[in-house]
Amino acid sequence: MPRTGAQATFNGALKALRSIKPRPEIIIDESPAPARLAPFAVALTADVIASPNAENELATGRFVLLYDPAGHEAWDGSFRCVTFVRAELESEMETDPLLPEIGWTWLVESLAAHNADLVAPSGTVTRVASQSFGQLADRVPTAEIEIRASWTPKGTVDAHLAAWFDVLATCAGLPPVPEGVSSINGARRKTR
Repeated sequence: MPRTGAQATFNGALKALRSIKPRPEIIIDESPAPARLAPFAVALTADVIASPNAENELATGRFVLLYDPAGHEAWDGSFRCVTFVRAELESEMETDPLLPEIGWTWLVESLAAHNADLVAPSGTVTRVASQSFGQLADRVPTAEIEIRASWTPKGTVDAHLAAWFDVLATCAGLPPVPEGVSSINGARRKTR
């Protein structure tokens, strides 16, 4: 595909991504995308906050869309979504032996709920427990979940980003927004 045709295809994907507005608790920002993985890429970072004045995020993540017009055999296509989500857990969830399966199910069910067709999914779900020592000993122990996943989207990419926003909200512990109900506030972008 000529470079101009590839650029037009990628620009169409960018337009679709930018049309998706997350719920108001999710603050998004474009960040530098990896340059070596594909000729075209965009990266979005997102933080979930409890309220407009909250300083600590409930969850954080990164969504990268890669595009190589020549395609990749491992991708089974020319686009690839590469994602990361990290959120703090309540301590009793950290010891749940099913936590990794639960985290992966959040992703799979969210993609299905948004009719986000895909192939070649892969990923990991990790639980992280932190205990501080020495001069940091007064810090409360923490537990986190990390979901790293990638897949090849089929069709338009907007449903994939919307599904990822839902996974981010779920990991943050936000209640789902009922179907047919819209958030009053629009998406917010970080200001630099």
